[in-house]
Amino acid sequence: MENKNKDGQVIVVTSGKGGVGKTTTVANVASALAKMGHRVVVIDLDIGLKKLDLILGLENRVIYDIIQVIEGECTLKQALVKDKRFPELYMLPAAQTRNKEDITPEQVVALCAQLRPDFDYIFIDCPAGIEQGFRNAIAAADQALVVTNPEVSAVRDADRIIGMLESAAFTDIKLVVNRLRNEMVRQGDMLSVDDLLEHLCIDLVGIVPEDKGILVSTNKGEPVVLNERSQAAIAFNNIARRLSGEDIEFLSFDDESFWRRLTRGLFSSR
Repeated sequence: MENKNKDGQVIVVTSGKGGVGKTTTVANVASALAKMGHRVVVIDLDIGLKKLDLILGLENRVIYDIIQVIEGECTLKQALVKDKRFPELYMLPAAQTRNKEDITPEQVVALCAQLRPDFDYIFIDCPAGIEQGFRNAIAAADQALVVTNPEVSAVRDADRIIGMLESAAFTDIKLVVNRLRNEMVRQGDMLSVDDLLEHLCIDLVGIVPEDKGILVSTNKGEPVVLNERSQAAIAFNNIARRLSGEDIEFLSFDDESFWRRLTRGLFSSR
C-alpha cells in the first residue's frame, strides 16, 4: 500500500507523568489506524525502559534497536519489526541497555525524515519526564497527543507538558483522557472531562473509560482494539478515526445522559 499522504505525519504521545497510559495509547491508536489501511510506524523512545514491544506482543521479533540504527550497526529497514496481525503496522524498538543521552533530537529528526515518505503516520512513544527523552521525542513531531488521567497529579503534569510544547512552538496539541470512571465523577471523587478541558485549554480527541480488558490484552501482548466488545477499544478506534479526519461523536459509556452532557459540543464543530 502506498503512503496516502505526501509526507507522513509525526505524532508524539506524551504526558509528563508516568503510568497514565501513553504506551497503551500509542499501541492501540496505531493499531486502529493500521487496521483502517493506513501505513503506520511506532517508535519507542523510552530508551532503557522499553515496553511498547511487550504491549504489541512483538518482543520475540526484535533483532535490532534504534540506537543500533543510529550507530550504523544495521539499516533502518532491518530494525523495523512488522506486526504479525496488521500488515501496515511496524515498530522501531528502543534499546534496553542504553540510556536517553545516547540519542539526540537531531538524530530523531533524521530518522523520521527517512520514514515520512513510506508511512502515513509515525507515532513516537515519549518517555516520562521533561529531560533529554522528552526533547528527543518532540524534535520531529508535527502534532502532540497529551495523555492524562482524571487525577490532580496527572493533570498538573499534563499542564506543565502543554506549556513546554507551546514554548516549543507546537500549535496542534490534543488531549486524551484515559481511565475515566463515570461513577466516580458523579460522586465527586474524580475530575470530569469538563474540569480537564477548562484547566488544560486544548482540544479533546478522545475519552477512554476504565476497562479491565486493557490489563488482559496487555498481559497477552494484544492491542485491546482487537476486542470488539471492549469499551476502551471503541474509544481508541474513534481516536484513530478523528486523527484521520473523520468527525466522530463522542460515545456514551454506561450512562448515556451523563456522557452526552459531558461531551455535547466538544467535538461536533470540528
